[in-house]
Amino acid sequence: MTSEPLHLSRGGTSVVLDPHPHGMPTIAYWGPALGDVGLDELRGITAAHQPQRVSGGIDVPALLTLLPLESAGWQGTPGLVGDRAGAQLYPRFTVTSMEREAGGALVEACDDDAGLAVRARLGLTASGLFTQALELTNTGDDDYEVRALNLFFPLHHTAAEILDTTGRHLRERSPQRHDLTTGTYSRTSRRGRPGADATVLLAAGNRGFGFEHGLVQGIHLAWSGNQQVLAEKTPAGAVFLSAGEVLSPREVVLAPGESYSTPPAVGSWGHGLNELSGRFHRDLRARDSHPQRPRPVTLNTWEAVYFALDLPRLLALADRAASLGVERFVLDDGWFRGRRDDTSSLGDWYVDETVWPDGLAPIIDHVRDLGMEFGLWFEPEMVNADSDLARAHPDWILQAEGRLPLPGRQQQVLNLGNPDAYAYILERLDDILTTNDIAYVKWDHNRDLLEAADARTGRAAVHRHVEALYRLLDELRRRHPGLEIESCASGGARVDLGILARTDRIWTSDCIDPIERLVNQKYTGLVVPPELLGMHIGGPVSHSTGRAHTLPFRAATAIFGHFGIEWDISDLTEAEYGVLGRYVALHRSWRDDLHRGRVVHAECPDPAMDLRGIVSEDRRRALFGYSLTASSASYPPGPVTFPGLDPDALYEVRPAVPEEGHPGNGQSPLAWLQRALDGDPVRLSGRALAQAGLQAPVLLPEQSMLIEFRAVGA
Repeated sequence: MTSEPLHLSRGGTSVVLDPHPHGMPTIAYWGPALGDVGLDELRGITAAHQPQRVSGGIDVPALLTLLPLESAGWQGTPGLVGDRAGAQLYPRFTVTSMEREAGGALVEACDDDAGLAVRARLGLTASGLFTQALELTNTGDDDYEVRALNLFFPLHHTAAEILDTTGRHLRERSPQRHDLTTGTYSRTSRRGRPGADATVLLAAGNRGFGFEHGLVQGIHLAWSGNQQVLAEKTPAGAVFLSAGEVLSPREVVLAPGESYSTPPAVGSWGHGLNELSGRFHRDLRARDSHPQRPRPVTLNTWEAVYFALDLPRLLALADRAASLGVERFVLDDGWFRGRRDDTSSLGDWYVDETVWPDGLAPIIDHVRDLGMEFGLWFEPEMVNADSDLARAHPDWILQAEGRLPLPGRQQQVLNLGNPDAYAYILERLDDILTTNDIAYVKWDHNRDLLEAADARTGRAAVHRHVEALYRLLDELRRRHPGLEIESCASGGARVDLGILARTDRIWTSDCIDPIERLVNQKYTGLVVPPELLGMHIGGPVSHSTGRAHTLPFRAATAIFGHFGIEWDISDLTEAEYGVLGRYVALHRSWRDDLHRGRVVHAECPDPAMDLRGIVSEDRRRALFGYSLTASSASYPPGPVTFPGLDPDALYEVRPAVPEEGHPGNGQSPLAWLQRALDGDPVRLSGRALAQAGLQAPVLLPEQSMLIEFRAVGA
């Protein structure tokens, strides 16, 4: 064991761990890389952060450690809360080992009197993400209940403002900002999943930090169940972020020898949110499980036909989709036994013989003959009270005190922690996937969990349910190599790195209104890269908001992500067919760059303006979308600047869809745009584009323009 500070450095990030005489080590520093720091300087860094004893305080000033506890004088949010039938409330751990390991460090500590041992694993990824996880083991002779076990990330002393997101169904991940003041700001989910109102990231940084400026740090908990993230500033000056699973009473009780492991928490930092989110994106793309082939352009049938699953209509829809360049056809809800609407039959996972007398083969074979993959919708964790499954096995439903919870969307939740329920769902899905040529599963989850208790024991069951869900997904992927799974949860109510470790994309929101999606996709993308975000073109009138938008605006909003269509395209006009075909072709031509490049959001002078883009890995190409979400205060608007390009490269600037000519209502041609349309595009350096920019086109409210940049010689 080392008694000296440890400096971890990787991916542009440094973390300094300092041994603490009264408990677990402190994180003396987390942020931009410190460079080649010797031991003497490390000692200086840790000494420079030691506080003085002050009047009215504890004689040994408390520090934020990996596991801050009252036994070390800590009086903020505690790292561990637990007991043995009301005793052993205040453990005091002694570190037995603090060593480097591949990619990070491992710290082990114990309290023999309390009968507890803890192991902290810290890591730095190649992209500079800082990861933490704790494992607590009961080494005593009787049961120990874990009530909370939290992870802590220190903030830079200049942090003054908090950014997180909130929302609801059809409006997830709306940003909100708060001053970081003394006290605790907490975001807690007890919905059994993160929830539509959950924040995908809790960030804090310099006052007024944006996408391009200001030091900012943020954390994410990779967990698909109940959870809490918080920002706290103590009267003694400690400033930090924290994350952990929210546990119900008696949910985690450790018998002698048993352990509880926290979900991993992941921290990122950046000079602006573009840099912070880029670390998440690079890290996810480096995973062995990350999708490697191009993301297929998808047509999903839900908003096209809803429950009207008429085979001739579906065959015609598939024909139309294939002719446009669609590569995956997904049959949504309504295909299984007795399912005519959303009030019955969830759980009865058998192909409905009355709708499909020859099984699913006619639609699957037709789709496959057209060169498309076939996908199928499931909602495996849910059950309708009006179903054969619920009538046969009511004890498989999560419930407390022998009564069903209040229904949500006319459904209840199966207890996957029940081995019999788990086995049934695994057998049903495995059988359907084995007997049909299905490449893709849309996995839905359409309600929050209420009174989520195991009917057999009465014990809280969310933790075990989530663990069982993970096992189920892992087993299905083991049995069906190459199967891709989408995580949909009333749209975007389960967006976290725990579920994304086992799935291939998120359905970002049930709302496809492009105005709503511009915000939703921007802030979901703080953690999730675009190739994992389902972005579809909806119909001319949004089914969730009633607003009407042009096809180019709807398409330009969806172009950057895992692109698709959620629209009955069987009766398109010739003009609509041509426009839609151009955008499908445009996406496919840019897809490699869109799904590997760096995502950037520009800072615009007018809140009605939105400018976002993706810059290729080699920075030789970029595609930006400029949108006006409302009437602009400037008329005509001023210049907009384009971040992320190579400052020394010379770029030719063109509209990405020249067929659209001059968008908006400007009464004279825009000079740089007209030159591009005349075949003589302007040439500007990346430095000039980032600093001087381009004159923005005059757009009507709720219009977009896609602009491409190609380095000369690219």
